[in-house]
Amino acid sequence: MKNKLMTITTQVVSNTKAMKLMAMLLVTGVVLFASGDVAFASNVTFDGVVNPIVGLLNKFVNPLLMLVGAGGSLFCIMLGVKYATAEEPQEREKRKQALKTAIIGFVLIFVLIVALKTSIGPLSQWMNESLKGVNSTPSLNN
Repeated sequence: MKNKLMTITTQVVSNTKAMKLMAMLLVTGVVLFASGDVAFASNVTFDGVVNPIVGLLNKFVNPLLMLVGAGGSLFCIMLGVKYATAEEPQEREKRKQALKTAIIGFVLIFVLIVALKTSIGPLSQWMNESLKGVNSTPSLNN
């Protein structure tokens, strides 16, 4: 089944007429969708969707910070010990580069998690303010 699907996909992709037809159908669909007369009602918020996601992120960010901190520290200590015990200059340089890369990755992951934690509140507030007057249920204007 997988081989047959791959064969069909390869034939469609290699056929320029089929690709042009698919592209034309895609563009036509986008134009028809974009030119539709759709109006949106007001006073709808997405709190029912946003609040569980924000709660889940808040619930897992602190344990994630602890795991990243502990794991990164242990990994950097392990690489530091390997660097200190390296005897040959080439091996020592290789382990030094590995230690630098690990420290950069550790700091980057830590900074990104902290940025996520600090930006959740302002982003959800910004989203709620920007969605005032927008409804997810369209009504057709005739």
